[in-house]
Amino acid sequence: MAKKWYVVHTYSGFEKRVKTLLEEKVRNSNLEDQIEDVLIPTEDVVELKKGKKKISKKKTFPGYILVHMEMSTENWHVVKNIPKVTGFVGGINPVPIPEEDVKAMIDLAKSQAPRMTAKYVKDDKVEVVDGPFNGFIGTVDEVNPDKEKVRVIVSIFGRQTPVELDYLQVKRVG
Repeated sequence: MAKKWYVVHTYSGFEKRVKTLLEEKVRNSNLEDQIEDVLIPTEDVVELKKGKKKISKKKTFPGYILVHMEMSTENWHVVKNIPKVTGFVGGINPVPIPEEDVKAMIDLAKSQAPRMTAKYVKDDKVEVVDGPFNGFIGTVDEVNPDKEKVRVIVSIFGRQTPVELDYLQVKRVG
């Protein structure tokens, strides 16, 4: 029987724990030849922590992991009985996902430059911390995550003026 990739639904936030428990169960039960690999799809994102850029991993599909395995009743039960697993996508008769889709997810995670996470939403109060408007307080009017920019409405000489700034040029107030 050939190994295929299956999607397993977990409690959100417990993906790493499920991966660890499943890998331990596979080792302890000598099932390495049947359940081969467990992946948590992630991507690199740039976050601001205390004014500094930090690259971290973000789950692409929170609450889901991928398992490369031979599907059998016994293996289905091994995976399903791991704590915090709610089941396979597809239920009792899970449908495997194509190998090329898994490869595309892995390649995307490796090749993509880290992107900045959008930490702002419309109507957030922010302070400009860099550039010619340093020290101005404004309100986020628009967020553009693709360009990693925000449009902030600031008061210049008593007039409301939109200013486009990078995520790094503003910080949330309050």
